[in-house]
Amino acid sequence: MSLNRRDFIKASGATVGGALLLGAMGESVALASPIKPIPLKKQIGETTTICPYDGSGCGFLVAAENGKVVNIEGDPEHPVNRGAACAKGASLRQLSADNPWRLSKVLYRAPAGNEWEEKEWDWALDKIARNIKTTRDASFIETDGKGNVVNRTEAIANLGGSALDNEECYLICKLNRALGVVYLEHHARL
Repeated sequence: MSLNRRDFIKASGATVGGALLLGAMGESVALASPIKPIPLKKQIGETTTICPYDGSGCGFLVAAENGKVVNIEGDPEHPVNRGAACAKGASLRQLSADNPWRLSKVLYRAPAGNEWEEKEWDWALDKIARNIKTTRDASFIETDGKGNVVNRTEAIANLGGSALDNEECYLICKLNRALGVVYLEHHARL
């Protein structure tokens, strides 16, 4: 079918006129109406939350019964994901405290070791702080090749996560800058 310019303008005018006419008659004449999501609120104590995995801000419904999480699913009323979930979001159930596979104790494997040992949290935090201090002291650069003061370390890096809010990101950034860390990144940008 060949359409010349005059026929195209006639068809365009008829289409726009028809659309305006349907809009003027009201919603009762419309051929289709938007589907409203069916509320899926359950009686077992459901609440909403935001996915911590990336910066999208997808919404989820968390159902709890007797203080334990029994289900996590996409929130159909949330404007970002409308009930859908990516692979990471679909695994949110694994974050709940009553997940039998979730680690609840610090496990440590010594260098060149092949066995995991259970340690206390205080021991683990002291060990992390000691390792950071030792690495920073061993790799601290005060001046560059031209004699400029740089006060940095290139042996430590920090990769942030989207579960952090703005205030936590600010504090982590301040800590890393105070340590002289120059490799500071966030996984949502990678």
